Amino acid sequence: MLHHRTSLTAFSVLLGLCTAAPAAAQAPAWAPADLLAAAKAEGGTLTVYGSMNEREALPYYKIFEDATGIKVTYVRASDTALFSRILIEHRARQRTWDLVVTTPVNRLPDEVLMQFEPAQAKETIPQSHGPNKRWYGVYSNYNTPAYNTNLVKKEELPKTYEDFLKHKEWAGKVAIDKSDTEWLSAIFAHYGEQRGRKLAQDLATTLKPVLTEGHLLLARSVGAGEYAVALNNYTNLTINVKLGGAPSDFWVLDPVALIFGSVGVNSQAPHPKTALLATNFVMSKEAQTFLTKFGRLPTRLDVETNPPGVMKQLHEKKVLPAVFSADEQKKWNTVFNEIFRPR
Repeated sequence: MLHHRTSLTAFSVLLGLCTAAPAAAQAPAWAPADLLAAAKAEGGTLTVYGSMNEREALPYYKIFEDATGIKVTYVRASDTALFSRILIEHRARQRTWDLVVTTPVNRLPDEVLMQFEPAQAKETIPQSHGPNKRWYGVYSNYNTPAYNTNLVKKEELPKTYEDFLKHKEWAGKVAIDKSDTEWLSAIFAHYGEQRGRKLAQDLATTLKPVLTEGHLLLARSVGAGEYAVALNNYTNLTINVKLGGAPSDFWVLDPVALIFGSVGVNSQAPHPKTALLATNFVMSKEAQTFLTKFGRLPTRLDVETNPPGVMKQLHEKKVLPAVFSADEQKKWNTVFNEIFRPR
């Protein structure tokens, strides 16, 4: 199993920066004195498992280091690899990690995650709160189609998903991530199961979409012109590629599936108080504002998107949160493969 382990202290040294906050600096609102003291008493270290790329994650967690003096070790892997690793380590009772920040946190068994209720959660949208208080949304993954602006004119964009069927010339030039089950479930919910299934099957037959692995790869491939259109992708990744200068953009159709990159705390965390302090950080206005630099979309209502106004565009359409249990995920994987896997 491949993963990436990075000490942020070493990263700070390379930048010529000091990881400890100045003694006179005022603690941020997300770091109450009692919780900060309890965290420091645990030894001053934190291990985070996550899927966020290092370009974002290292400076992101360095904000936490600078404010608290607590050293962060960041272990990066894909969602699938992290999920498997966490389950194996839990069964072996290996107390190796404190915090996890990635998309399928909600699918981890309850016994793997501690129940918690961070103060900063009250500032985030209610849909991003796990019903059993074991996970909370840190960033929002809205699902919308995307296109290469050099290959497709804005006036040619479909107004509905049915309109895609008018573009037979796009066959083979359209792609979708092979794990886009939340998008498919939203199609079924919006159109009804029978009509939604037929629409999805017609899209697969007419457009012959290429199945890709990884939403960031898909966003970059559309930006590079490898595909003219993404039938669906995470809006924030399309924005990320666009902010990097690529000729790519998104447009919004009904329905808009919504899932979250979420935070959870290990029920066997070696540094539980430090992990709870870090949950406050990742949901803070400071942390979520930082992530908008890369196009990520906040779960807080008091953080503006980059570029501004994205949330207004998205919520002009029907937004359907799609948070699956592990069993529901298996079901939708089967349905997706039945429709989109080439035979």
